[in-house]
Amino acid sequence: MQLFTLKAATCASALLLSLTPAFAQQHQHVMANPGDVTWKDGPPSLPKGAQMSVLYGDPSKDGVFVMRLKLPANYRIPAHTHPVDEVVTVISGQFNIGMGTNSDPAQMKAIESGGVVAMAPGTPHNVKIDQETVVQLSTRGPWGIAYVNPADDPRKSQ
Repeated sequence: MQLFTLKAATCASALLLSLTPAFAQQHQHVMANPGDVTWKDGPPSLPKGAQMSVLYGDPSKDGVFVMRLKLPANYRIPAHTHPVDEVVTVISGQFNIGMGTNSDPAQMKAIESGGVVAMAPGTPHNVKIDQETVVQLSTRGPWGIAYVNPADDPRKSQ
């Protein structure tokens, strides 16, 4: 009985060791302070001027990711949707968001630093930034954006 238990434990350990590298690749450990964030040009799916920093995961692949966007003053993102739930946390500045396809500034809600917006997949919304603002997106990849008016898609002008 003791020999069987030892063999079973050895087999279980070998199985766990063989699974560990794959598990580690899917889940990464990240700790970052604001000074650790490095910025690069935003994705081509957003109007020019945005900067981005991926803090966790990979927006192009299936799975959870966290990305920050730094949006300059006088920046707009026309009405669009995303294919998955999206949670936006305002890190600094003010994030003005309008729900639906109407981009009337009077209908927008100002979300202050520390505020959160959570949207279900396919929720049309638009964004207006008056001052430099940093937001953090927490969602699942692959990340996508579909503009309500295809002519608004900045990828069409490249």
